[in-house]
Amino acid sequence: MKKLLCIGHRGAAGHAPENTLSSIEKALALGADWIESDVYAVEGKLVVIHDDRLEHTTDGSGYVLEQTLEYLRSLNAGNGEQIPFLSEVFDLVSKRAGINIELKGPGTATPTAALIREYIRHHDWQYDQLLVSSFNHHELHTIKQLLPDIRIGALTASIPLNYAAFAEDLGAYSINVSLSFINQEFVDDAHRRNLKVYVYTVNHPEDLLRMKSLGVDGVFTDYPEIVTGISID
Repeated sequence: MKKLLCIGHRGAAGHAPENTLSSIEKALALGADWIESDVYAVEGKLVVIHDDRLEHTTDGSGYVLEQTLEYLRSLNAGNGEQIPFLSEVFDLVSKRAGINIELKGPGTATPTAALIREYIRHHDWQYDQLLVSSFNHHELHTIKQLLPDIRIGALTASIPLNYAAFAEDLGAYSINVSLSFINQEFVDDAHRRNLKVYVYTVNHPEDLLRMKSLGVDGVFTDYPEIVTGISID
């Protein structure tokens, strides 16, 4: 049986505050092959946070995109940690794993492309260590135009009538699909189009077994140890 890629969802969000550096470090310790981080662009900087509002994961309030960078960095994102910059995530991971950058807010493609270009040129990173994904397929198209060699992952929370054709049309490397909608037909269609299939969010052993039986290529999980088998300290 082929190895299932383990993608730490917002780090190891089942063990530490999501999208924080401690969550990412925990995912690495638990053997995650890849780390998934969500980004918004604020004042030209890429901040790592999932929700468009602050209340769920920080002690702040309001919409992320309506705040100053100074305010965002002053917040407690859990256990006293700041909302990280994507550059801090890059530096922490330091090629110990791949990084899946999910573009959340508008206008994230251009600064993400610039940061990737910097790490490719000056830090000896390779394109195959990175995957850029989004539900906003316009942003994916933009980053593919800016960085033709970047791998992109087309996110979907449904089963389109033409299955994975839209991802193929985007020039995607993978299709990242919700656990709630994945089925054998979808997996087979994606594979016929030479697309990888990554499924989110797989947190229960029985769901992991089902994903293996469907032949998917990887899973996003809040608990990397269910995939890697590494014991929790």
